[in-house]
Amino acid sequence: MNRQAKIILALTGASHMVAHSLMLVYPTLMVIIKDELGLGFDALGFIALGSSFMFGLGAIPAGYFENKLGGRKLLLIFQFSCLLAGILVALSSTTTQFTLALIFVGFVASIYHPAGLTILSRRVRPMGRAMAIHGIMGSIGLALGPILATVFAEWGIWRYVYLFLASVGGVLGLATLVLIPKKDSPEELETDKALSPDSTNKKALIYFYITAVLMGLAYNGFTTFMPSHFAMNTNEFLGNLSSTFKAGFFPALVFLSGICGQWIGGILADKYPRPVVLIWVVLLNIPFLILMGISTDHYLVVWSIFLGITHFNFQPIANTLISELTHSKMRGLGFGINFFLTFGVGAIAAGLSGIIAQKFGVIWVFPTMGIILIPAVLTALMVIESTRVSS
Repeated sequence: MNRQAKIILALTGASHMVAHSLMLVYPTLMVIIKDELGLGFDALGFIALGSSFMFGLGAIPAGYFENKLGGRKLLLIFQFSCLLAGILVALSSTTTQFTLALIFVGFVASIYHPAGLTILSRRVRPMGRAMAIHGIMGSIGLALGPILATVFAEWGIWRYVYLFLASVGGVLGLATLVLIPKKDSPEELETDKALSPDSTNKKALIYFYITAVLMGLAYNGFTTFMPSHFAMNTNEFLGNLSSTFKAGFFPALVFLSGICGQWIGGILADKYPRPVVLIWVVLLNIPFLILMGISTDHYLVVWSIFLGITHFNFQPIANTLISELTHSKMRGLGFGINFFLTFGVGAIAAGLSGIIAQKFGVIWVFPTMGIILIPAVLTALMVIESTRVSS
């Protein structure tokens, strides 16, 4: 990996961190917002649905415009739009203003993945390792969001965590302007052309997208209510800690364990057939989600860490698989569709989980997400079959 590739990986990775930090602040603050705004879990779940849906929906037009504008310009739009999003949340004073600002945060964050992943897939090699490092930065962001939310909440200025993260995005925008070249080098274009398929494997891609939807449902369900689960059901484990602290600290541990998962996923993506690895990753998520639902205290922490390692294997494998199945000219749109399905359609689980949590209790969210993944095992099998037939 040359110097320019390392710079691109560093700036896209840091931007990835900001995008996911912005999206994981809200679940951590739900316990506080519930009391401050007088809302139930069902209403909080639908606020999360709006933001998460925009996080996915915006990825499709972003993927389309990546082919028109290029990944660098799209990345800059994301980075500088973060500033506006952070200001809107910081200035919100009513439930309606906060909800609309959070939806805009989701839309801004949606721009990142088609931009960053397309730049990486075209300019950085080896791809599996690059996707793993990129994914690790996303996992750091997932952990950093809850930690920062906890700190700002303890200071009594929780809205300003969004402004802080948005400012980091603006700084990264200035660095991108200076350090990332406007065009791919001839060597990068030649390498990408050599490694890209002659055409898009549409059949395999459809089965993969169905798998991604189901994984997205599980992800949105367990991440939305994991902070509340820890706050409410770890009374005997480190009982001297406040529920607010637990809602930030324990999810941060889970997302930090995802760093290990991302690295393992990147190694597996480079070493073994990606469709085969995909099915094992989906399959192993199911028991850990169920165990999270039936556990409390230290057992809950242990099983959730195992889930973090297993679940975040998926991202580097999925991203390299999309690159493997799509033609270079369609890759930005391919990533955009994937993130719409994962985070947009998958956001339905945030609303569904809110209803489940309100009517039956938070613990029932997690086994439900595990059951949702059972059909994903079958669609992952069909990805293997479709790639085998194509080859």
